[in-house]
Amino acid sequence: MKYKHLSKEERYMIGAFRMQRLSLRAIAQKLGRSPSTISREIKRNNRSQDGRYRASHADSNYNARKRWARRGSRFDWREWKLVEKLIRQEHSPEQIAGRLKLDDKLSISHETIYLHIWRDKHLGGTLYKHLRGSRKKRRKRWGKNDSRGRLPDKAMITERPEAANLRREVGHWELDSVLGSISGRHCISTLVDRMSGYLMIGKLEARTKLETNQRLDKLIARYRDRFKTITPDNGTEFHGYREVEERHGVKFYFAHPYASWERGTNENTNGLIRQYLPKRKSMHDLTQAKCNAIANKLNNRPRKRLGYLTPNEVFHNTSNVALHT
Repeated sequence: MKYKHLSKEERYMIGAFRMQRLSLRAIAQKLGRSPSTISREIKRNNRSQDGRYRASHADSNYNARKRWARRGSRFDWREWKLVEKLIRQEHSPEQIAGRLKLDDKLSISHETIYLHIWRDKHLGGTLYKHLRGSRKKRRKRWGKNDSRGRLPDKAMITERPEAANLRREVGHWELDSVLGSISGRHCISTLVDRMSGYLMIGKLEARTKLETNQRLDKLIARYRDRFKTITPDNGTEFHGYREVEERHGVKFYFAHPYASWERGTNENTNGLIRQYLPKRKSMHDLTQAKCNAIANKLNNRPRKRLGYLTPNEVFHNTSNVALHT
């Protein structure tokens, strides 16, 4: 049966019945509507000031929604199908708009895509679930003594080559560990190339120096000639860095303690990873294959700072390159 919108007369009758304190089920019965229809109508149009339903306010809202629904109608169903496919691949509206324009497939604004997503949610759709979640809140640790990263003779980020600072070439990486549940040992290491944003993720059984070095050896071996420098934070799991330097000829430069902005590429990428590996969720069952799949997804997302090319395209100078185990 096709759904029929409430009429203006029905809205005024709902307002009158509400004044008589009739139940939702009784109102629905009198109007020949389902109780859920009456419930949605009242929830959608209750005034925030006093929480009361007013027919005039409800009718005004309805007409406004109809005007908004007509906007964007210049795009046909085939074009929206293309946009929705990219949304479900976890591309952001801005990334979708930029990449479609770059590929000369469709000229659409990210605001229009957002409106489409919210309209879809209002109608019970799930497109909004593919949008990135809010970022974690941070706090400054003023007044705390620095007790981390006390390694003798380690090179600091201030000594790092200018090519790394200015993102002039591929091969300068940022390194971090991302935890799962607070009580769990299992976690991941993330390596991100500063120029291209290309990501590699390694599964760790525990956040230890030994586990970290063993996983780094495997990740670096994938592209041994693409590693010039690595910039980690001051976690103790990176205290075995000299062994990695000697084995692979890559130089480590350490960020200052509690200065996460010095590794902004890594921090931002970790935020994207949280869409797939939420905070406080155990990583016990996470496999390296799953890590590769997550990295592959993010490496094939177009990025604004890359002119809406993907990290894969910039890193490899060709598209659709899959990670191997």
